[in-house]
Amino acid sequence: MALAKLLAFTIVPVFIVQPFAGALVDRWDRRTTLFVCDIIRGCLILTIPFIFIFDKAIMPIYIVVFLAFCFSRFYVPAKMSIIPDLVDENNLLKANSLVTTTGMIAFVLGLAVGGFIIEQFGARNGFIIDAATFFVSASILISMDLPGHLKVNREKLRNARTVIREVRRSTIADIKEGIHYLIHHKEIRFIIMMLFVLLAAAGSIYVVIIVFIQKSFHSVTMDLGFLGVCLGFGLFIGTVGYGKWGQKFLWYKTIFFCLACGGLMLIGFSLFVHYYPNIMVAMLLAILLGIIIGPIFIASNTMTLVFADEHMRGRVFSALEIVIHFAFLIAMLISSFISYVVPEVWILATVGVIVALIGLTGLVRKWDIQPQKLQGK
Repeated sequence: MALAKLLAFTIVPVFIVQPFAGALVDRWDRRTTLFVCDIIRGCLILTIPFIFIFDKAIMPIYIVVFLAFCFSRFYVPAKMSIIPDLVDENNLLKANSLVTTTGMIAFVLGLAVGGFIIEQFGARNGFIIDAATFFVSASILISMDLPGHLKVNREKLRNARTVIREVRRSTIADIKEGIHYLIHHKEIRFIIMMLFVLLAAAGSIYVVIIVFIQKSFHSVTMDLGFLGVCLGFGLFIGTVGYGKWGQKFLWYKTIFFCLACGGLMLIGFSLFVHYYPNIMVAMLLAILLGIIIGPIFIASNTMTLVFADEHMRGRVFSALEIVIHFAFLIAMLISSFISYVVPEVWILATVGVIVALIGLTGLVRKWDIQPQKLQGK
């Protein structure tokens, strides 16, 4: 529950800020938005080690974490919305694969190197190093040269009539427009539904599986780190593979197939670790699980970019952020309470059964949605 409480401070900004973030990102220059968010988040993280010098209380840390993730709510839709401005539509799948792949690399390196940095340099210096990464990201963003059509759009905004029209449109009106757009766009609704299922499953197992692994292998962080690196490595392989060959398959069939296989793999992982706690086999299963679920995120993000209109991207990705974080938070809290009366292994296995059934049902059911628009398909 303590871990769930900390994570709640990272998720609450989704419901407070995200409804407005998407509408504002659609109005602002996306590169500037990314740059400002990185600078501010870097400064916020930089305050954490100095807060501990003067005050040992945890509440100021909660406040800093809350504010940092408030700015992350602007960063995520801006990052996803800017991708089609950088690459052609035919390269969207590869671009999303590259973005996801670099994220997976960072995930693995963070797990592998983070513990070493904290052990060698201490927690306070670890926060300073962490803050520096935001400033490095900001320097890369500001040096990025965008294609000419965005610059043309800026020129259009200087037209007096356009400026007046933009000023008169309220943020609330933009939010209503975004909700109406989502309700009447079946492909976007489908993607939101699938991500809700996936993140609800992730929320259900996140806190539980940490305690489950600690009990099974009688360690606190070492085996968690090993399995986290293996999961990240599997995600890396899955995203790279799908980025290269994913266009050969229908995107929604890929999502259901990965859900079905991922649910079965979660069942196998939880039962095996519970009855035969062998770290080497558990690491192999973690790699396979990462390979299986990696394509879901690429397929969902790529198809969102394909189906969403250019002027609606920010609002669409904001809606996705709200849905997936709501699913994660609620499922995490529910599983945390259930874990007091139900052993962790059976919570994990039950989640696996539910996800597998959803995936198998989706594979056999006929869906009235567009197949794939990439490369004219």
